[in-house]
Amino acid sequence: MKLICIGRNYTEHIKELENERPTDPVVFLKPDTSILLKKQPFFIPDFSDDIHHEVEVLVKIKKVGKYIDKKFAHKYYDDIGLGIDFTARDLQAQLKAKRLPWEKAKAFDGAAVIGKWLPKSKFQDINNINFHLEKNNEIVQSGNTTLMLWKVDEIIEYVSKYFTLKIGDIIFTGTPAGVGKVVANDQLKGYLENEEMFSIKIK
Repeated sequence: MKLICIGRNYTEHIKELENERPTDPVVFLKPDTSILLKKQPFFIPDFSDDIHHEVEVLVKIKKVGKYIDKKFAHKYYDDIGLGIDFTARDLQAQLKAKRLPWEKAKAFDGAAVIGKWLPKSKFQDINNINFHLEKNNEIVQSGNTTLMLWKVDEIIEYVSKYFTLKIGDIIFTGTPAGVGKVVANDQLKGYLENEEMFSIKIK
């Protein structure tokens, strides 16, 4: 089981981090050891002083696929979720400056929050889903999947050129603007439409 993450998939987030708009999806992986265990708090690691939250819509793959055409991609998932791609922003900046991979900043233990799952049949259109993140009961990130540069089925088509998708693989589809630092005692809650998908305490 692998976590396939898409970076720079929302224009306003690209702008806030002063990144270049990509011509193809930016793809990176997280290992299964990066998954935060259910009902566990997120502990800020000692190697970073600037951990950022990045809320993202998730898709769980239900069957094996390779070179999946976009028109068939919808057959490869039934479940939609919400999660957080925690990022050590200070470490990421150091790695980017040296043109090195991001894994240490993105794939450390506990860096992936995976909330509960909802059937995609619950949504009229997965390309028009509202979602948001609350920090200490205030909305800090909000988005809609209409704003994604690459929609879910396009992501599946693209990543399946490079990686065989297997049952249980999870795709993180990118984060909207509003990413920011977390500190001890913060409480994070994520919502798909108006349904709470996860609640995480920061330690």
